[in-house]
Amino acid sequence: MDKILLGCIADDFTGGTDLANNLVRSGMRTVQTVGVPKNFELSGVDAVVVALKSRTIEPKDAISQSLEALKWLKSQGAKQIYFKYCSTFDSTAKGNIGPVTEALMKELGTDFTVVTPAFPDNGRTIFKGHLFVGDLLLSDSSMRHHPLTPMTESNLVKVMQSQYPGKVGLIDYKVIQKGESAISSKVQALKEDGVSAAVVDSLSNEDLMVLGRAVKDLALVTAGSGLAIGLAQNFGLEPNESTIKLPSVVGFKAILSGSCSEMTLKQVNHFQKLGFPCFQIDPIKLSTNSDHIDEAIKWARDQFSSSSGPILIYSTSNPQQVASIQNKLSVQVAGEMVENAMAQLAKELVTLGVGQLLVAGGETSGKCVQSLNISHLQIGPQIDPGVPWCYAYTKHVEGSVTRGEPLVGLHVALKSGNFGSEDFFSSAWKLIEN
Repeated sequence: MDKILLGCIADDFTGGTDLANNLVRSGMRTVQTVGVPKNFELSGVDAVVVALKSRTIEPKDAISQSLEALKWLKSQGAKQIYFKYCSTFDSTAKGNIGPVTEALMKELGTDFTVVTPAFPDNGRTIFKGHLFVGDLLLSDSSMRHHPLTPMTESNLVKVMQSQYPGKVGLIDYKVIQKGESAISSKVQALKEDGVSAAVVDSLSNEDLMVLGRAVKDLALVTAGSGLAIGLAQNFGLEPNESTIKLPSVVGFKAILSGSCSEMTLKQVNHFQKLGFPCFQIDPIKLSTNSDHIDEAIKWARDQFSSSSGPILIYSTSNPQQVASIQNKLSVQVAGEMVENAMAQLAKELVTLGVGQLLVAGGETSGKCVQSLNISHLQIGPQIDPGVPWCYAYTKHVEGSVTRGEPLVGLHVALKSGNFGSEDFFSSAWKLIEN
């Protein structure tokens, strides 16, 4: 059995492809699995990203799933573990970033790790411990309105400390600018002061490359996807174009959007203005009309009878509409209803012949991937920072070993809500056209 170099645990599916994208671009042959594999056979792989759907579940369940992933990654020979969360540090007051970090550290027997959701290519930077989204503090950004994980505090030391039992410290930009030896000295000083997790400032990709070298010997790193660009160098690997080539595309084009982020709203509006066909899923109708999903499927079938797409089926709404829906149905009921509807639609669309599927929203992506019985994803070219095209493989068991088989030639792109340019829904297809 081939041994892997880097084992990664992502707390949602779009975050998994985001991380895998940066690893592939930096030169690591990477596979993303959907959940913890069972008797999965690996060959010719440098890094594996185990994508979980653990961001907003109960902390004890997130810990259990993450430890199961860790056990499997260790069995594959992983030399270092990477716990990946969102670049906007999405979490609730009780977790799950802190609790999972603590559990992974305990299992690995390590007394120190770093905390850095920085992703400069997407405007996520950290200065004096404060997370910025573009030019705005996290607490002033649209993330303050997130329906599941509203982020109203930009000081990451405070956020992490509120959900992590150990002492949290800071490695600021002045230390980063002095290089690896300065970082190592600061880590030692923090450890002597009882700190076991340190938020790290990062203002540029150069900062992440320096930090990447400095954390070479840590058993565990925790980060957004940005730090991934600095890890391949530790294993003697360099960017390689051959790692992103995917099979040829077939089938219709479709978009499913369950995200209500500010950027996804702009992407939906842009797509509509260009005159592409769109169908809106109404959560209130879902709760009262059992035929609403059938209406969407019939609509899609009619569109494909005259065109190959792309088409858009969306539940994306502005913050006021989301609040109104949640007041009528509750946050949990509304969210689950939309996710389940999108998951059913994903299966139906593939049955109709969709071979290129773009999904917007972390929770939506997780449900859709699970409903399609996808076992793992081959990572391809980057559409926009943090979002690659992928090629899907479905679960297939031969004896006691699970192998992947192509899922009717399905290419998928899983987009975190706030990622992508405004024209993302209309321009993404150009990268994989034959």
